[in-house]
Amino acid sequence: MGYDISDFQDINPQFGALADVDQLIAGMHERDMKLVMDLVINHTSDEHAWFVESRKSKDNPYRDFYWWRPPRYSPEGERLPPNNWREEFSNGSAWEWDEQTQEYYLQQVAHSSGSSQPGSPYLTVCTARNSPT
Repeated sequence: MGYDISDFQDINPQFGALADVDQLIAGMHERDMKLVMDLVINHTSDEHAWFVESRKSKDNPYRDFYWWRPPRYSPEGERLPPNNWREEFSNGSAWEWDEQTQEYYLQQVAHSSGSSQPGSPYLTVCTARNSPT
């Protein structure tokens, strides 16, 4: 919850519905107030449709939305994350292993969220309209 984005165009039901936000904004405008909302596009929930798709295969078009990297290996053959980056809140590794595709994804905020890869043209377009096509 919080910054664990699973849908860019809807409100988490725990917080109400879009109609509630519309009502809030209308009430604020009646009072000459504005609302500033935070659009978090630097990561999504691991339950977001884009991330779910990105995990299906290494050649999935959504793969480019996130930071996916192959593992490194120690001289003893132990699998290691791609680098020593740390996750912001737990100070653990910023990399989470994905068993299905045998690669790590970057999750700088929480283990349940994949970090978006800035500069992905496809991500930029899809974020604007929240669809893969």
